[in-house]
Amino acid sequence: MIKNIPISEVVNLSGLVEYQTGQVVSRTLAQNSSVSVTLFAFAAGEGLSTHTASGDALVHVIDGEALITIDNQEMTVPAGQAVVMPANIPHAVAAPTDFKMLLVIIKPDKA
Repeated sequence: MIKNIPISEVVNLSGLVEYQTGQVVSRTLAQNSSVSVTLFAFAAGEGLSTHTASGDALVHVIDGEALITIDNQEMTVPAGQAVVMPANIPHAVAAPTDFKMLLVIIKPDKA
């Protein structure tokens, strides 16, 4: 179920997380064994080091600009744009400037 966000009303996602100097701020909107939906606010200079995820991870930048690395390929992702970081492939996220993103991770069915 969706949590930590008003229901049945228009919401400015960017306003649900605030920048904090020297920190990565997150707000989980949904999480279970199949899906995770989280808002992040990265202060300039912060990031997430190289790692993998068990599901495909959709990053939608909603403010600022992110530097995303997928399998050693760097790309700049500005506000309004998105990229999918495939499951089990090394990736990293860096904040050359303050930026906010919506992260949706879809995990494979466990059959």
